[in-house]
Amino acid sequence: MITPILMLGAGRMGGAILEGWDRAGAFDARDILILDPNPSDAARRAQGRGARLNPPDADLAAAQTVILAVKPQKWLEAAGQYAAVLSPEAVIVSIAAGVPSQAIARAFGGRAVARAMPNTAAAINRGVTSLYADDPAARARARTLFEPLGTAVDLGDEALIHAATAISGSGPAYLYAFIEALEAAGAGIGLPRADAERLARATAIGAAALLEATGEEPAELRRQVTSPAGTTEAALNVLLGEHGLPSLLREAAAAAQRRSKELGG
Repeated sequence: MITPILMLGAGRMGGAILEGWDRAGAFDARDILILDPNPSDAARRAQGRGARLNPPDADLAAAQTVILAVKPQKWLEAAGQYAAVLSPEAVIVSIAAGVPSQAIARAFGGRAVARAMPNTAAAINRGVTSLYADDPAARARARTLFEPLGTAVDLGDEALIHAATAISGSGPAYLYAFIEALEAAGAGIGLPRADAERLARATAIGAAALLEATGEEPAELRRQVTSPAGTTEAALNVLLGEHGLPSLLREAAAAAQRRSKELGG
């Protein structure tokens, strides 16, 4: 039994999960409890659908699944506040970046733990979630929670969560930053700002849709767009040069991975 579900923290990521569940019809809102001292709009919308927002501690013992969705710096405080009132059978599913399963299990009195690293496209059921759990039942529980939100990827080693965080957890921000830069570049070479924004955003969305629709390798699609000695090749000579995108993204991913490890102490 997976419900009732208790969400500890409903900020940006927790809110995206709530929105995605609603779009997918995954769970009855009446089976969701939310604890957050500063509820997001998504949490309040869930409350409007029947979720229980900031219920009394006595209600928390009914929760079969607990999603630990507080900021990584606050997870231990949340565990200390609520572990004693939860059911011994409750499974903890943590989305707190960097915090290892063993530490979470200790703080929650030895309860079964799964870790998940989703991203905010979960809100529109196009998210990507990396999952890890030693306990097969906890892993299955996490899959049930996150499969309605998009793609769920099982990892065979908990250490890989740090790398997954750097690629899919933080990855949407890299793409948004690229689109911002493309917009600015368009304006910089003479396009009106509004036109540069429309062109850059529609191009990014169309390219991603084509990648999905064709199933082609990104490198092949890139080659199809690149005529010898043409405009695209001139641009790619800069982007794929010695200090271009490949080296920048390696540095960026390594920095995110390091920070994920630091957050776990």
